[in-house]
Amino acid sequence: MILALALLGSDASRKASPAPAPAPTGPIITFETQVHDYGTIPFGGDGRCYFRFTNTGDAPLIIHQFQSSCGCLVPYWDRDPVAPGASANVRLLYDTRRVGPFRKSATLTTNDPERPRIVLSIRGEVLPPDTTRMLLAPAR
Repeated sequence: MILALALLGSDASRKASPAPAPAPTGPIITFETQVHDYGTIPFGGDGRCYFRFTNTGDAPLIIHQFQSSCGCLVPYWDRDPVAPGASANVRLLYDTRRVGPFRKSATLTTNDPERPRIVLSIRGEVLPPDTTRMLLAPAR
């Protein structure tokens, strides 16, 4: 009798345990960061920046579109799908011939069902040309 109760109790506890929730399916885009801070950069300096991401889902990730907020910011991306578990970069190029502080953004459109649109931002300040020459001039 004790054995029968023990077996029934064991069977009941197995049935009462909830099954683990299924993992989400589909592509999932996960960025290391969504903001790039240039700090202060010289007039005409390198305006490139990269945003690294990983497809943490279980289906290929496709970037449909990458659109900037203005003509001074040019987006670049690979058109190939990103396999599950793989990482890639999207790139932005800011025109550093525009003096002064800046805050710009670009919107990435993907096939991630949870986050189909992601805004990536840049910020910084471009120094005037005269200041740049003073910083780059050799000391006498």
